[in-house]
Amino acid sequence: MARARWLLLGALGLGGCMRVGPDFQPPGEAWLGQWRSPAIEQASQQRPEADIREWWRVFDDPLLDRLIAEADAHNAGLRIAGLRVMEARAQLGIARSGRYPQLQQASADSIYLDRNQSGGRNPQDSRFWQHSLGLDIGWELDFWGRFSRAIESADAAYFAAEANYEDVLVLLRAQVAETYFALRTTEARLRVARRNAEQQKRSFEITERLFVSGESDELDLQQAKTQYLGTLSSIPEFEDQVARTRNALAVLLGRPPGPLPELAEREGLIPLLDRAVLQDVPADLLRRRPDIRAAELNVAAQSALIGVARSDLYPSLSLLGSIVWSTSSLDGAPDTLDMVGGPSLRWNILDYGRISNNVRVQDARLQQLIEVYRDSVRQAAREADDAARGLSKALERERILREAAVSAERSLTLASAQYREGYADFQRVLDAQRALLVQQDGYLVTRNSAVSSLIALYKALGGGWHSARPRIDEASRMQMQRRTDWGDLLDEPPPPDEEREDE
Repeated sequence: MARARWLLLGALGLGGCMRVGPDFQPPGEAWLGQWRSPAIEQASQQRPEADIREWWRVFDDPLLDRLIAEADAHNAGLRIAGLRVMEARAQLGIARSGRYPQLQQASADSIYLDRNQSGGRNPQDSRFWQHSLGLDIGWELDFWGRFSRAIESADAAYFAAEANYEDVLVLLRAQVAETYFALRTTEARLRVARRNAEQQKRSFEITERLFVSGESDELDLQQAKTQYLGTLSSIPEFEDQVARTRNALAVLLGRPPGPLPELAEREGLIPLLDRAVLQDVPADLLRRRPDIRAAELNVAAQSALIGVARSDLYPSLSLLGSIVWSTSSLDGAPDTLDMVGGPSLRWNILDYGRISNNVRVQDARLQQLIEVYRDSVRQAAREADDAARGLSKALERERILREAAVSAERSLTLASAQYREGYADFQRVLDAQRALLVQQDGYLVTRNSAVSSLIALYKALGGGWHSARPRIDEASRMQMQRRTDWGDLLDEPPPPDEEREDE
């Protein structure tokens, strides 16, 4: 008996110590530590007090701040990402249950027996109840780390879900800002088109009067009409773009498509910033990008699954036990209590390569995720470098087009004056009007391109990943609690460091 107890204690001790399969090795890219981008260095400046988590505040636009806060509270994609975090927490709970006995089964039976005997020497009739109560317990010891590896995988998957939630935040805030400024740009282009259409309409009316009075030929009239109608035809297109962009912004905010009355508060040119303000070097910011962290955590989760698959190659040791109590209403029948227990060894020896090939499948998936991580890092660096260079080049183009727009406006003034005084023909007025519209519209498009590149740079460096809001909004929480007993899983999880310490 003593020997059996020592054997049991030894098995329990070894159960938590032996884990087959590879331990997680971060798939970090060696080049990232020394990576530098001249374009980012030119397009950014470092300030220790800068907070890239709320980068949109550099635009100093209270309306944009309110729109992003509303999107944080009501965007459907962000809510789905928060629910996936809750799903991952529940999956982690399933994995943790492997630490405890896997079989816990209770049974109860009541049987009524009516026995009628005839013939023989002592026939006896009997009627009685037979009751039994049983409890079966089976506990597979984690001898090879099957369950601990499964917990390790689920734990990494949970933190990957958290990182994916933060990545949705990054993308959402960048998309709200980009859509907002695209709407402002389209509104400005619409105003320019209307203003130029009014000028061209006046020119058309003047040439029409001159033609009727015989002071001008029909060619000037038709050219003025053609240019006016061409500009006028662009107005419905811009109006359609405004409506479509406004609807896109409304959906991002969690509203139905329709007007956004608060947009009337601020009009005019969108702000133009020539640099991104960062508090750290780009390489470190790339490492903190939520999608990069999620890719690394996916590698960790898959690495642990190799150990889960490999544990099937070895025998499984389980402790089985049963307790059965039975009683009968028959007079003189004794009550019985049976207890049975002992170890059980199972080993699937002849699996015809199923287990070993499953290990290979898991290993191939791990290598795929390592390549996904490496490609994600390279793509992140490319996005940041492209955005920084795009910002610099858009600013160069903006300075040129700003001067060109001023010159085009002055050219129109001079051409109109010379035409009225008879020193120039009407074609020069038409050319000046056309050039003014092109330069003004191009200037607005370039300003928006510069702002979009700045937003893309902040997004590429992982800016905007933090939020103090709960993962699940209160209405969804109450609905889910009415439908299912969630316990405390819907409560806000502790910070990652605390949860890992508890683990």
